[in-house]
Amino acid sequence: MQITTSVGSMGMETEQNGKKEIEDDGEELHELEYAKRIPPWTRQITLRGVIGSFVIGGIYSVIAMKLNLTTGMTPNLNVSAALLGYIFMRTWTKMLQKFGIVTVPFTRKENTMIQTCDVACYGIAVGGGFGSYLLGLNKKTYELAGVDTVGNSAESYKEPGIGWMVGFLFVICFVGLFVLIPLRKTQKGLTRFSNFPKI
Repeated sequence: MQITTSVGSMGMETEQNGKKEIEDDGEELHELEYAKRIPPWTRQITLRGVIGSFVIGGIYSVIAMKLNLTTGMTPNLNVSAALLGYIFMRTWTKMLQKFGIVTVPFTRKENTMIQTCDVACYGIAVGGGFGSYLLGLNKKTYELAGVDTVGNSAESYKEPGIGWMVGFLFVICFVGLFVLIPLRKTQKGLTRFSNFPKI
């Protein structure tokens, strides 16, 4: 019987008879059981998570567009999206358990996936211009602004269409990725030649 004890900053590991146990705040967890509790990323994207994201993302898109059309600004809704996603999924899981349907436990990573999708949905509604400029590009708005108005040319309107709007929203959503990589390279180049101390 071999007993090895190592004390770290988070807890104490005890090895006994070839089994490693983690003792943290009075809890004893086998290392294998702890590894089993964290599902891979393919199991974190679930059907209930996608449905929940679709429903909550739709709700937040309507809220964001309403705020953008009435006040002209949209607050950060990340925390409330995470809370509503958690409540929605918890209620869904409890209801299924009451009906006797066995479900996989709701995890923090699944909640993070739902929050990310919700924020992306209302981010597209706000950043894509649905509450500001995108729906004002049609010919009727051009005519209401005045055909003879200075700067209001006949080529300045565009009728909304699903084809060009999807392409436009795709570019808007990924412009951060396209710009971020060159900016990071530029920042690294500038910090190399600057007199600022490196952190």
